[in-house]
Amino acid sequence: MDKRRVSFALYRVLAYVTGVFLLGLTFVAMPAKYLVGETARFSLMAAPAGLEGWFGPESPLMLFIAMPHGYIYMVYVFVVLWVALDRRWGAGKTLGVVLAGTIPVLGFVVENRVVKSERAADEARSGTQESAAAA
Repeated sequence: MDKRRVSFALYRVLAYVTGVFLLGLTFVAMPAKYLVGETARFSLMAAPAGLEGWFGPESPLMLFIAMPHGYIYMVYVFVVLWVALDRRWGAGKTLGVVLAGTIPVLGFVVENRVVKSERAADEARSGTQESAAAA
């Protein structure tokens, strides 16, 4: 298998995994830590009865969502750099793809656009190679 395809497939998987963990962090773990519970910093409502341990500053959701997200994001950044070097992306595109992993939902949109543009570039490359071989 071609290393360009492996790095790109890994990028696609990590883009989705990073995006899912970022959504969990943004809409589950952070609100559970800061917005729900009697001891939460900006308590907006009480924790549901019997589930008080899941909310507030000591929420285990931070351990299950925030910590893995951080490590997965670091791997995502390295894989994006690997893909960028393999495919000779410019610094702007590389930085944009890396930063897309920090904004909820944007990572999914950017991944879709990157896949479309890279497929078009691969088809153009293969088309030029075929026409050069025919001549």
